[in-house]
Amino acid sequence: TTPVQADARSPVRVMVVDDSVVIRGLVSRWVDEEAELVTVAKCANGKIAVDSIAEARPDVVVLDIEMPVMDGMTALPQLLQASPRPHIIIASTLTKRNAAITLKALAGGASECIPKPETNSGVTTSAEFRRELIAKIKGLGGVDAPARRRPVVAEVRAPVQVAPKTSAAATDFELVPFNSGKPTLVAIGSSTGGPRALAKVVSDVGSAISAVPVLITQHMPPTFTEMLADNLAKTSGRRAKEAEHGEKPEAGVIYVAPGGKHLIVERTADGIVMKLDDRPPVNFTKPSVDVMFESIAQVYGGSVLSVMLTGMGHDGAAGVVALRDAGGNVIAQDEATSVVWGMPGAAAHTGKCSAVLPLDELGGCIARLVQGIVS
Repeated sequence: TTPVQADARSPVRVMVVDDSVVIRGLVSRWVDEEAELVTVAKCANGKIAVDSIAEARPDVVVLDIEMPVMDGMTALPQLLQASPRPHIIIASTLTKRNAAITLKALAGGASECIPKPETNSGVTTSAEFRRELIAKIKGLGGVDAPARRRPVVAEVRAPVQVAPKTSAAATDFELVPFNSGKPTLVAIGSSTGGPRALAKVVSDVGSAISAVPVLITQHMPPTFTEMLADNLAKTSGRRAKEAEHGEKPEAGVIYVAPGGKHLIVERTADGIVMKLDDRPPVNFTKPSVDVMFESIAQVYGGSVLSVMLTGMGHDGAAGVVALRDAGGNVIAQDEATSVVWGMPGAAAHTGKCSAVLPLDELGGCIARLVQGIVS
């Protein structure tokens, strides 16, 4: 789905669904203090939300999971049937059970998740929760979308004579030819809408994924990334796990950056190893796609295929430049199939991508490139 584009005449309409009157009041106050946002409904449970969504017409719904009468998971599919279809942000505490439920909600059509402090007082005092929630609402509502620039295309090394590919009939970005050579690593960055897109991609790549390690940075908190890896293992039929400090990347294994740690690679006397880096957040995120991509560019050089999937913000754009300048190939998800075209859009506008494709075509493209087929 494409996010609703807000302007000065049409603030992003927000529905808050939580059984705590304190949290409902607090979140709605935060929303109403933002000029671009407005609270249109406050609901104590899922049934009230379902019954009132047609009249409220929210662009974004902040949805709690555990509520009386009707919980968030029961309400979710009914809320998604509204027209226009709203974006759903799942607010969930950091437990394994809730992480599993939240990933199920994301697979079922929710756009985002946010870790919620376990107590009302924790919510009240958490500046980070407020910042992240408002940022997600604005991102899904189309507020502060980055301006699109027409980039200057840099000279590329040893290009194969294959036309770049894009799904758009007309674009305001430029593509470069694919470089030759099989990649020895696939690196993927994603955020908003990422879990669903990742599941589709790793499933569609098929057996080609067995030839290379796959490193993924998905913007998610701790606990959630462990469950994400478990879900990708089930989806792909391949081994998938959170990356561990000092571990060597193995072909055929999918590694997910743990929430709260940057994933990097380093070349050592024993070969290439993955490391978990505790430096501050980059682009307000930890793990950061830029941190992972830039370290990969330094270690692997041109033998990398990088993929940028749906997500808000611009994390990964600098890393895309580093990877392409080192000789690697970059492909990105297109705007039409992205929940938010922030990260893949920023990647496309660097002028370093060789293909910008619908989600349904990305897995096949990755498989061909891993096999050395670029036509």
